[in-house]
Formats: sequence, C-alpha cells, structure tokens
Amino acid sequence: MKSLVGLSLAAALVALGACAGADEAAFEKYPDIVDNAFVREVALIPPRADAKVIDSRPARARYDPGHIPGAINISDTVFDKSVSLLPANKTTLLLFYCGGLECPLSHKSAFKARELGYTNVKVYADGMPDWEAKGGLVAVSTAYVKGLVDKPDGTVLIDSRPKKRFDEGSVPGAINIPDTFFDKSANLLPADRKTPLIFFCGGLQCDLSSKSAVKAKALGYTNVRVYPEGEPGWTAAYGSAAKAAAPAPMAVTGDTVDVDSFLATLKSNPGSLTVIDVRDAKDYQRGHFPTASNLPIGKLEAEVDKLAADKPIVFVCATGARSSEAFDMAKLLRPTLKVHYLDAEVSYGTDNSYTVKSRKK
Repeated sequence: MKSLVGLSLAAALVALGACAGADEAAFEKYPDIVDNAFVREVALIPPRADAKVIDSRPARARYDPGHIPGAINISDTVFDKSVSLLPANKTTLLLFYCGGLECPLSHKSAFKARELGYTNVKVYADGMPDWEAKGGLVAVSTAYVKGLVDKPDGTVLIDSRPKKRFDEGSVPGAINIPDTFFDKSANLLPADRKTPLIFFCGGLQCDLSSKSAVKAKALGYTNVRVYPEGEPGWTAAYGSAAKAAAPAPMAVTGDTVDVDSFLATLKSNPGSLTVIDVRDAKDYQRGHFPTASNLPIGKLEAEVDKLAADKPIVFVCATGARSSEAFDMAKLLRPTLKVHYLDAEVSYGTDNSYTVKSRKK
C-alpha cells in the first residue's frame, strides 16, 4: 500500500513538473532581450533616426491609452499587413515591447522582423508594466485624445508651446501653459493632484511637453501623460486645430526672418548674422546649423544681457516654437536688441547638414 501511495505521489510530482514546463514553454522567447536602462537610451523625444520603438499590443485597448513616448503601434495580430510601417533600412534598431513578461506579442513580432531581414532586433520583455513602474512617461495616441475632445471626462489637456503658437491654433479644449513659464503658471493647474493631465506641444521634434510633464509629476500630480504627436498630429488627423478664443493682445509681436533669405545668407555671408540655437544641449549636439551657437531657452533670461548687439541675431530651433519664445523674451528684456527668429521646421543631420521647410500657417 505504501509503495502505491509513493508511486502516485511521484507520478503527481512528475505531472506537476510537466505542467510547469509547459507553461514556461508557452511561447518561444526571443533571445536578444534588453532592460529598462537600454530602452531609456533609445526611446527619446525627439526620436532617434537610427531606431524605432514598436508597441506590439492591440491599439484601442492598450496602445491608445498608454505607451512608451515615440513608439509606433504595430499590433502583432496584424503584423504582416503593417510591414510598410517598418523602416526601409534593415539595419535600423527595432525595439519591440508589449505587456510584460507573460506577453508573447513582442517576441512573436521580433521573430517576424528578423525573418524580413532586419539585423538589429531586440525585445524589451519587461515591457510597459516595467516602464511605468520605473517612472517612465506614458504617452497617449491621437485617437485617444479625440475621444477626450468628443466626450470630456475631466482630463485637462495642456499645450506647452509659447502663447503665440497656441493662439494660432491648438487641440480643442486645451489650456496654455508654456513650459518656459511653467513654474510661474502652476496655479493654472487643477488643485486636485489626482486630476488626469495630458501635456502636448509641437510634435515629435518638440520636447516641451515632456519637460512640463516631469515638472507636474514633481508637484505631486499622479496621473500625468503626454501626447507626443501634439498639435501637428491632431491637425494631420482632424484638420486645422482650433484657434484660441479671443486671444489677449500680445505686448510684443513676432518678427520672423524670411526662410529663403536666411538660407542664402548662411551660404553667402554667414558672418553677418549671429545664429543662436535655443534647443537643449543634447539636441544641439546631435546636429545644428554650422555657424550656430547654443543657448538653451531655459538659460536665455540669465544670459540675455551678454548677447552681442553688433549684428542681427536669429534664434532657431526645430519647429519655430522655442525660437519664437526666445524672440519674445529677448525683446521683453532688451527691447533695443536686433533679433529675429526662424519660423520653420528644421531637420538636422549629425554632420550639421540641414533641411528647412517653411511652416504652414
């Protein structure tokens, strides 16, 4: 009798072990796994040109309400129909993620990408739960914002761009708190720290909303997200953004430099202008106009008295947003200074090459 009990127990243990093994082998794990620290160097705003972060989860239920900023959505279920969203360059770093260690979607998509010939494919297996747990900013999609505009639920949409740009048009229902003046305007935020806040600005090349979101979290707000595609994403999907209602007259109006004239001067007589790039140092270091110096917008107020007045100053950035704000600040603090700003979308190469596109108004 004892031996029968022993045999039964042994058989049960073997069966239990087999079940556990089956659970562990429920899906094939992709071999090249990266951690949170690696992802933080890849998932950047503005996005890296040599990398693409891909959320393999379903769009409406998972990606739309919360994803890693800058990530695109290619749900594994429709991967084969969505390969056109992948970069043409097969050496581009592809970083897939989904819903954590028990989620097979990112692993499946990574194997599919490798079969397509992509040579630098990695999986963030800890995925979205780990990203949130370790304090990463959470992004929402354009479709999600549209839902909030159509059916407001108390979420506050906040445009982090300069007032001049906000007055030209913004997401309907948004309020304006320019990032540069965030500390002085924090009283515009709701008193209830649990109120959902979504910050946005001038698209994927603009990091003002990310900065404001970090500041809001530091103030104790517990439900803070960003909308990285911002006003350009809204306009592309739903047409011209809503104009701000009856904007108050500004004390100083903008003074843009003609794009063609500016580019011609850069080539023929660059020494006749002082070009100041007001983006953050890390963005400036990735590429800038060859003759531009760097003075981040956050340091301009302290440095404006040191700006030379011997020739015209042109403030530049990547979208025209921060450069217009630099213009306003310089004119306010030093009214006699001869300043202009470049109101254009600029893409910078790592070799300091550049492509300039006049901004549509």
